[in-house]
Amino acid sequence: MEFGEFMAFAVVVGGTIAIVRTMAEVYKRKLALREREIELQLQHRSGSEGSASADTIARLEDRVRVLERIATDKSEAVAAQIEALRDERAAPVQAALAKEIV
Repeated sequence: MEFGEFMAFAVVVGGTIAIVRTMAEVYKRKLALREREIELQLQHRSGSEGSASADTIARLEDRVRVLERIATDKSEAVAAQIEALRDERAAPVQAALAKEIV
């Protein structure tokens, strides 16, 4: 291999390395952009659903408190309150059924 052939080979190898490196940089930037787009989409979704989930969490916490009270309190008062709640829920259903019958 003569000097001229060696230099041509070195230029080809160097050029190939430069092209591959440039392509890798472009790919990395494209991935970073895609990650950022996904993050922004998730933030947008969580922002719009955040208030709904906060309401849901508050409602579930209230229900857990009631269940804890029922589980720990052995008094007759809790049983009476449960029956009162059943009666309150049953009254609208019974009224709706009465309207359908008439």
